[in-house]
Amino acid sequence: MENINQTQWQNLISEDANAVIIDVRTPMEWEEGIQNGALLMNIQNTAKFIHDMESMDKSKIYYIYCRSGGRSGQACMLMNAKGFKTYNLSGGMLSWTGEVVAP
Repeated sequence: MENINQTQWQNLISEDANAVIIDVRTPMEWEEGIQNGALLMNIQNTAKFIHDMESMDKSKIYYIYCRSGGRSGQACMLMNAKGFKTYNLSGGMLSWTGEVVAP
């Protein structure tokens, strides 16, 4: 896992045609707005998160965010332990100044 800032995040995603953006917040937080193209994988439902993770493509790079960066850091650690390449958005959505869209 690598913690990256918003500028690094946007640059990496713009250069990665296979980027997968994952929002690990709760469904209620998700409804407040998401990053464009993000998938919801609520880390607080750990069993479902792990189950869903098992069917994901390990050849892709996963860009993970939450509200402040803590839960996404946990998600990155879980995914890294299973062989995934991940980036964690430092500061999460609280620090995000980019585009936010409706889910």
